Amino acid sequence: MSVRIASEPFDPYDELRAAETALGERRRRVGAAATFVGSMRDFNEGEAVESMWLEHYPGMTERHLEGLVAAARARWQLDHALIVHRVGEVRPGDPIVLVAVWSAHRAHAFESCRHLMEELKSTAPFWKKEQAASGARWVANNTPGSSAEFEPR
Repeated sequence: MSVRIASEPFDPYDELRAAETALGERRRRVGAAATFVGSMRDFNEGEAVESMWLEHYPGMTERHLEGLVAAARARWQLDHALIVHRVGEVRPGDPIVLVAVWSAHRAHAFESCRHLMEELKSTAPFWKKEQAASGARWVANNTPGSSAEFEPR
């Protein structure tokens, strides 16, 4: 299990390679890995966004994320889980979050990865302040986690 708060930009694929290497011999029993990489969009609520500032409460945030991973490990058969989340200034296109899980079975990998991401988005103590042309604003709501929640085009 690994949780990291990153105050500097990170490469999610470097993080995944390092995690795979760290699995060592355990990698032989892994039949599935599921990953989610979330990046900053250049728009929100119908307006262009130039940058975003992500705040967290050090110590509390890490404990919260570790608790999410522990709960997922109790529910699904996971060999390893990784969460990396940015804080500080983020620009459009920058990775914000990486969630990755390794399991012997794809169902456990898929379901736990999605669950971790949705829990992280809805319960983790992060606060987002966007900078748009009209000024700065705190983000009050997250985008839907299911395509069924979006309005049809």
